[in-house]
Amino acid sequence: MTPALLPLLYYCTSRTSEVFSLEFNIRNRNIFLLLFIWAILVLFVSGCDIERRRSDAELGLNAQQAAGRKIYDNYCDRCHAPYSSHGRQGPSMKHIFRKQYLPISGMPANDDRVTDIIKMGRNKMPSYGQVLNQQQIEDLLAYLHTL
Repeated sequence: MTPALLPLLYYCTSRTSEVFSLEFNIRNRNIFLLLFIWAILVLFVSGCDIERRRSDAELGLNAQQAAGRKIYDNYCDRCHAPYSSHGRQGPSMKHIFRKQYLPISGMPANDDRVTDIIKMGRNKMPSYGQVLNQQQIEDLLAYLHTL
């Protein structure tokens, strides 16, 4: 290689690395933008069905329904979503009494059947007959009717 070509070779290799670096940065930026847009869409879509938790007063709950909500929060909420149409381990309780039949079991959606399930349990749901007294079950039913 002649000494006269060395500066030209150095110039070409340094320019190639600059061009490669620029292309790499543009590609990284595009990938970042795509991931950012995807994350925003996921958050938007997943958040569409979830409402912020409202107070008892905002929901217009009377004293019995508010007491039932506390019981729901303590015993039911970990498995049953109250305001989402998506269940957790168990089915959602949203609009549970607006349906003719209960999800999964197909039993009639009325106070008697729901009371039986609360007291005796069903499938994976534990029984709460020894945990909740009759007044607490009635309070819980009153709250479930508001969902």
